[in-house]
Amino acid sequence: MLRLVFLILLLAGLSVGASGQAASNSSARSDQFFPLEEVKPGMRAVGYTVFEGSEPKAFGVEILGVLKGFPNPQQSAIIAKLLGPELEHTGVFGGMSGSPVYINGRLLGAIAFGYLFAKDPIAGITPIQQMIEVFEQRPAKDGNPTDRPRPVSFSEIAFNEHSPEFAAFANGPAQAGRQIAAAPAGQVLAPIAAPLAITGIPPSVIARFAPQFREWGLLPVAGAASAAGMDGLKKADEHTLKPGSTIVVPLVRGDFSIAVSGTVTYRDQNRIYAFGHPLLSLGVSDLPMNEGEVVTVMSSSANSFKLTVPAAMVGAVRGDRSTGIYGELGVEPRLIPVEIRLRTSRGGRQSYRFEVVSDRFLTPILLQMTTLATISSTERMVGDSTLHLRGRIAVKGQPEIQLENRLSTSVNAPLAAAFSFSQPINVLLNSGFSDLVIERISLDIVSEDARNTGKLDRLWINRTEVKRGEKIEVQAFARTESGGEYVERIPIEIPADAPLGPLQIIVGDGPSIQATEPRTGFTPKSLGQLVREINRMRKSDRLYVRLARAETGAAINNEELPSLPPSVLATLGSDRTAGGYVLTNSTTLFEKELPPAEFVISGQRTLTVKVIAE
Repeated sequence: MLRLVFLILLLAGLSVGASGQAASNSSARSDQFFPLEEVKPGMRAVGYTVFEGSEPKAFGVEILGVLKGFPNPQQSAIIAKLLGPELEHTGVFGGMSGSPVYINGRLLGAIAFGYLFAKDPIAGITPIQQMIEVFEQRPAKDGNPTDRPRPVSFSEIAFNEHSPEFAAFANGPAQAGRQIAAAPAGQVLAPIAAPLAITGIPPSVIARFAPQFREWGLLPVAGAASAAGMDGLKKADEHTLKPGSTIVVPLVRGDFSIAVSGTVTYRDQNRIYAFGHPLLSLGVSDLPMNEGEVVTVMSSSANSFKLTVPAAMVGAVRGDRSTGIYGELGVEPRLIPVEIRLRTSRGGRQSYRFEVVSDRFLTPILLQMTTLATISSTERMVGDSTLHLRGRIAVKGQPEIQLENRLSTSVNAPLAAAFSFSQPINVLLNSGFSDLVIERISLDIVSEDARNTGKLDRLWINRTEVKRGEKIEVQAFARTESGGEYVERIPIEIPADAPLGPLQIIVGDGPSIQATEPRTGFTPKSLGQLVREINRMRKSDRLYVRLARAETGAAINNEELPSLPPSVLATLGSDRTAGGYVLTNSTTLFEKELPPAEFVISGQRTLTVKVIAE
């Protein structure tokens, strides 16, 4: 009985202690933070941001009022006028998102919003309580959700320039991620555009992707900073990412560098709060978090911005939501090492090494940019061109994914190469498997200043009646653009268990053969199955030969089930069954991939032979 009483008192003491600790934290924060309900027009405040170098500099702030219900329901923003000679010249500028504002030494919030083309430096301030609360409301278990595989279309991973996905990409920048639309005019209070410093990417490539970045609320800036290095984690101290200092989030670092910059609002031990508005609204994230130095503030009537140089990596951005970003010092993010090697059309060799963030929205578009930048650095973007791609993707715990493709065209060859390389990675990252870890990616590109294509013209067979186990020869005739003829001799052995009657011999390029299959898509049951299917995808630059016979069956979860009994087919076709299968009217007995020709060949032809008895 005494033990029971002691246990009850102990638990009560722990409960009181925990409540006391929470109350103590809340009280400590209330002493540090200025309450929103006490904000009045006419109040004077002090803000801090870096105008040059790494040390924050103070500027004046005059409170104008409070906007309730902005930018989201049950949220508020404080409207203020920024004071000081620098701000009178530049206005509210990109890179000062997150600049802390204090009233009587207590933190009010972060400068986060502005008006485009405004004559006066009027800004919106996100209250610090809103910035912290959104990241304290954490789920029971942080990290990625459990496996939720999604259906995969074969056209998504059939990387060729004829796919509808590539047509959409070629006509405009890829759509991905959540969009933060930039204000069309100065009458809209919008998140301050964060400078996106891009190094190593040609201006023509930046121009192609710039509209997408602007829709995300980023301001692409070329040649504005040095590249972010691939250095390890630096140990933080009391001066690391202090309020008002510059924070840099590299998305790509190494020979190519793409990095977003802003300002730190608040540091609570190893926890960092910054920006005051979303970076990309990624939610749970894992991005590098670096210190930064400001070269200068570029003044512009449209968008003034900081020229920022990335410094050491000190942690990782763990959250990106409506009221800002949240990071942790001393935590190393997961990055994907990438190497792209190019053999130019003039025999030269280039090699680029860099790292990209591992993110389902960002990684594909960043790989498109860097691949396109690699090719455009030395190769033609318009005119006859042939590009041979060989890529490898190392996935933890899985066989290596091997990609091979050859593109030959007068338009969009570099774009098609960038798309074909990023597309299977996009499928992997969006597959829904939480155990996916991409360990490294490599790509070899061989370029030629010529177009070399041909069309499958006709087929010829030495006999039309065959016996089981007999060998026959099919000749495929292709014609090149220059008028030359190419002949491929294809030996075929009729299976010993082939049924009597007609058999189809189908010869065609990879996408054409793929189109004849009823398996238009599937939902992978495991990461291993998805990796296997990507490795099995047919290539678009060579011929395949298939031997098929007419037979009723079904394709269930991408597996072909021929010769199904009538009872099973009746069950699948009944009113009680919907989806999950595709009925088939032919079965593949034999398929072979032919060696690639000297040119990219396309087209499809079909012959019929008859299997007769001995």
